[in-house]
Amino acid sequence: MNVAGRRVHLIGIGGVGMAGLAVLLKDLGARVDGCDKYETPRTRWLARQGIPVANGHDPRHVVGADYVVVTPAVHPDNPEFRAARRVLYRGQVLAALSARRETIAVCGSHGKTTTATFTAKLLRALGEDPAWAIGGETGAFPVAHAGKGPLVVEADESDGTLAQYTAATLVVTNCEYDHPDHFKTRADYRACFDAARARAKDVIEVPSLSPLPDEPAFAALAPHNRLNARAAMEVAVRRGHAPERILAALAEIVRELPDRRFQPLAPGVYTDYAHHPTEIACAIGMARRVCTGRLRVLFQPHRYSRTKALLKDFPAAFADADEVVVCPTYAAFETPIPGGDSADLYAACRAHGTGTFYLARSCAEAWEHAYLEHRPGDVALVLGAGDIIGLVPRIQADFGRGIPDGRTQMRVPLRDLSFFRTGGFSVGGGARHIVGMGSNLWISDLTTRDTYEKATGPAARPGATLRIAWMAGVPGTIGGWVKMNAGAFGHSVGELVRRVKVDGRWIPASACGFGYRTSALDGEIEDVEWDAEALAAAQAGNAAEYLARRKKFPPRCCGSVFKNPPGDFAGRLLEAAGAKGLRVGGACVWEGHANVIAAEDGANSSDILALARLLRLRVKERFGIELEPEIQGLAVT
Repeated sequence: MNVAGRRVHLIGIGGVGMAGLAVLLKDLGARVDGCDKYETPRTRWLARQGIPVANGHDPRHVVGADYVVVTPAVHPDNPEFRAARRVLYRGQVLAALSARRETIAVCGSHGKTTTATFTAKLLRALGEDPAWAIGGETGAFPVAHAGKGPLVVEADESDGTLAQYTAATLVVTNCEYDHPDHFKTRADYRACFDAARARAKDVIEVPSLSPLPDEPAFAALAPHNRLNARAAMEVAVRRGHAPERILAALAEIVRELPDRRFQPLAPGVYTDYAHHPTEIACAIGMARRVCTGRLRVLFQPHRYSRTKALLKDFPAAFADADEVVVCPTYAAFETPIPGGDSADLYAACRAHGTGTFYLARSCAEAWEHAYLEHRPGDVALVLGAGDIIGLVPRIQADFGRGIPDGRTQMRVPLRDLSFFRTGGFSVGGGARHIVGMGSNLWISDLTTRDTYEKATGPAARPGATLRIAWMAGVPGTIGGWVKMNAGAFGHSVGELVRRVKVDGRWIPASACGFGYRTSALDGEIEDVEWDAEALAAAQAGNAAEYLARRKKFPPRCCGSVFKNPPGDFAGRLLEAAGAKGLRVGGACVWEGHANVIAAEDGANSSDILALARLLRLRVKERFGIELEPEIQGLAVT
């Protein structure tokens, strides 16, 4: 394949494998350009290499191209694919290049990227000038380099093009059945590897190598990465480098793994490309080494065909995880296959009888659950090769804002919980916050639950109380329930207020902006002056009647969790979204009303908050409606 002077267009050039190939083709004298759906740091890097990249897919992009290069991830319906004169797959091009220069091809079901990275970095550290094209970035180490020495490539078997390589050295990390969308049988899969072995001048079978020397520098490597490092060492040994120099260089190289190979994202949060059962078990094993609390795995199955073919192998791979959240299957252009959906995987794992499993409706929903349950010592492990990768910026952003107050106290009983400040209102005195029954408010429980006595001012007047009949059974403080204009049975606190003292300044009721579960009050409420006539009428009501009416609700709940959106009811939307019966920990959606979260014994604020956020997410995904919390301090966005 002679590309010198030829125009080569790469569809999806921003992909890690395609970007590397683009650099190699340019070095061979090709006029290289490409396109991708979005501009990314990698497409900008390509532009700096003199390789133009267009945004979006347009048939006009391929006009005049001698070759159009794609990966199996590009669907034939792609408009550029359809318009192309001559289409080649990435693997075919790399295989053709392997016949033109000395090539070290790294293949295998797992470990290709890490082994190829270790090999390229090691040869460079030993004074050689290797070229490389690798399917993963490693910090500042680029995905490709146009060196004059041997070419180190990651030889992908997924489309069968591995059989076309002519390698000077073929490194085989392992051979476990995968890619059933292309290889219909395990024998077909093995035959592809055998064909590559037959064409290679030298073959390194990694599983048969002697162990990596027992050096302190390698002690932190997981067993599978010790094998990957040993493979890179063997390549260097066969190229004539001195073992002592190899070990010294390798000790530095293995300190950094490629991106998404057990990559830390936040305290106790890691991501890994693992999507095959063997890879999953290895990633979970690495997580266990650093986990002192619970190990929670978020996993997105990759392709229906793989999920179905390896369904019996997945449950055992998750055996060492405390909890697994299964996300929707990443289709990769496949149509659903019976037995290969995420629900099928979930059922198989549940039937296996080990661990706790959840089935999420989206990757975002899975992350909501993991983040809100995360505590010091826990590990959250994000696994998969599909669009679950899109969670990485979200994870980093969530932890960049810090962990909410009280998250280290998530497991204390509900009634003893220290949590959010009430929407900017500071209750002072170190008071504990609870979810008040019927109050629609995260409030300080300065009174006995199931009474209707309210503290009328700050702690300086602890004995003063109000007896407002329709507030019977609602615990709270004046500051909290005035600020959010708490209400019940058609009444609200704002009706009773004459003026409010905020930060030393008295504000008349007309300027308080009282509305539906809201006000314009900002700052610490120090005191309240009541409208005598309205207060007298409220105190004259029958408290026992209101208490009796409240008995229909669960004994511990926060009343309505979300406000009714204009022209609709939050309860109706939640029920239609399948909310009833959902639970997180000790919090559950009450069967009597979908807009009520009940707190069972042992419930904590993280349970309630996590469930509320899941509910909000489900309504948004189903109806496109953003439910607004009725509970001040409930940060469910």
